[in-house]
Amino acid sequence: MEWTDTGIVLGARRHGEANAILELMTRAHGRHLGLVRGGAGSRLKPVLQPGNAVMATWRARLDEHLGYFTVEGVDLRAASFLSAAHAVFGVTHLAALCHLLPERDPHEGVFDALDTMLAELGDPATVAVLVARFELQLLAELGFGLDLTACAATGATVDLVYVSPKSGRAVSRAAGEAWRDRLLALPAFLADEEAPAPTTDELAAGFALTGFFLGRHVYEARGEAVPEARAHFIAAVTRAMARVA
Repeated sequence: MEWTDTGIVLGARRHGEANAILELMTRAHGRHLGLVRGGAGSRLKPVLQPGNAVMATWRARLDEHLGYFTVEGVDLRAASFLSAAHAVFGVTHLAALCHLLPERDPHEGVFDALDTMLAELGDPATVAVLVARFELQLLAELGFGLDLTACAATGATVDLVYVSPKSGRAVSRAAGEAWRDRLLALPAFLADEEAPAPTTDELAAGFALTGFFLGRHVYEARGEAVPEARAHFIAAVTRAMARVA
């Protein structure tokens, strides 16, 4: 078995004295692991840093085997993330989200979104929006997508400002006003890609919404806590945006 694909490094761990187990998010082959001979050495270690883009060839005798990667760096951008806290935590958070996907299950949309977010990590306001939307996308990929297109009570498609925590469906302002304390806020940027750039309060509401459903449907179901990198990323983005403002 052999294939070659573009991949983004999610992580690597040492295996023995000189080798490493590499985890990639690939465009056509999904989240995939493999052994890299010499991956712990000085030549390859900088290539195998989370966030870097590589061209990888995977080989194995049988498809179910771990197999071996040979990799070539394409965009070694990981070093540029070290100067900003939101970028460091952002890479860690994004890798943890991708780790939720089944291994070897293709998700080209996830790969493309991940590549875009990593390219925008230098801009905290832009990447915060992209990450919140990515969390929605990941919920859908895992089978827990939210319906933000129409009001669950009336069918209205305008002035959708709430989400039901029970159904995951949008609720209009008029239909939900009496129960607003029981509903989650739906900031415009999550439902409409053409919406104006969100304020920090709207970003916080967006992450509260996605975090609620990630916790309920994904992490709690697995008996896991939401990784701390998520909260650190949100806090770092908020600080960075406040400095710019």
